[in-house]
Amino acid sequence: MSFVSYSLALLLVSAAAMLATGVAQNSPQDFLNPHNAARASVRVGPLRWDNNLAAYAQNYANHRSGDCALIHSGGPYGENIFWGSSGRKWSAADAVASWVAEKQFYDYRSNTCASRKVCGHYTQVVWAKSVSVGCATVTCNNGGTFIICSYNPPGNVQGQRPYDDLEIASEIA
Repeated sequence: MSFVSYSLALLLVSAAAMLATGVAQNSPQDFLNPHNAARASVRVGPLRWDNNLAAYAQNYANHRSGDCALIHSGGPYGENIFWGSSGRKWSAADAVASWVAEKQFYDYRSNTCASRKVCGHYTQVVWAKSVSVGCATVTCNNGGTFIICSYNPPGNVQGQRPYDDLEIASEIA
């Protein structure tokens, strides 16, 4: 079998495996693009992909594959987790969009979330001091999808803002 034939066969087997698992295959760029678009919207520099963080995320995603429970790893990194029910392919873009959608509940002036709302996933995405990310996706035994992104350094530090907004800061002063 020639190298080209072998490569084509490997590609076809990989594509079939992706379809069989029902999980959208996500490249690092599939995670980075929506993260960095959200960060650019508040003038925060881009994240870079970190293979060590991705390995950590994959290890924890594999651990959660038995139940798909939205339980944080408790590890040393910042972390966002996502669960999608069975029946569709959930992608990196779906997970990051769900976290960024929390922007509407974040009040920069008070540095808090709206009453009875969650916004910490959003603030982690745009946390200026976080410079690297690694993410992973797994199909759980129940058919659902578990997605995790790990950030370094971690964000959501008590008493700190996720980023400096010069316009708002000058209005507050």
